[in-house]
Amino acid sequence: MSAERQTQRDPRQRPEQPERRDARAWAWAVRATPIGPLLLAATDEGLAQVVFHAEEKTAAEAVARLTRRLGAEPIAVSSAVPSSVSSADSGTATTAESANSADSADSAPAPRCAEHLAEAIRQVESYFAGDTKAFTLSLDWSLTAGFNRRVLRELAAHVPFGTVVGYQDLADRVGEPGAARAVGVAMGSNPLPIVVACHRVVESGGGIGGFGGGLETKRTLLALEGVLPQPLF
Repeated sequence: MSAERQTQRDPRQRPEQPERRDARAWAWAVRATPIGPLLLAATDEGLAQVVFHAEEKTAAEAVARLTRRLGAEPIAVSSAVPSSVSSADSGTATTAESANSADSADSAPAPRCAEHLAEAIRQVESYFAGDTKAFTLSLDWSLTAGFNRRVLRELAAHVPFGTVVGYQDLADRVGEPGAARAVGVAMGSNPLPIVVACHRVVESGGGIGGFGGGLETKRTLLALEGVLPQPLF
């Protein structure tokens, strides 16, 4: 059996490596939601990462990690995201830098990453308001690769709002029937939760399964989509 065929049969044999690219422009913001603060980060290609429980320490760690992965500091985006996003919770380097760039902000076109970020914020807020049932965002898949990316793309394309899929079923769908556990690993490493809805992946026997954002968060998201009943209190 060739190494290539063996890798296809067992995608768990080696860790998936995200793409390595030249430095890219990117921006981020933290938004309050019913499941706690979310950090959203976007590049010129689209939304690249969503981070749960993005309180100050977690957000700072996520920004530092993305700075290393994307090879550049985030750009200032205060003029391109909704006005309720302040420099304290968005990818602006400092308030002073934002003030210095204010004179040119009206005439200069918004960076593409800032436009992607603003649209992601709008759609995520609409999702939690119960209005958006399907995200129509450009996505940057560069923080995942190989088997993980294949599984996440299948999930994003074919498991819509209000439905669930089993780990085994998802493995079958991507042609890897022996990789149910690897599907769980892919869900745990998903850089785009909520938008690429790993909360919709459950155990085949009816259990809710694990979730990187915590089981209460998973229950809340499934209840929002009508899969589970809303909590009484």
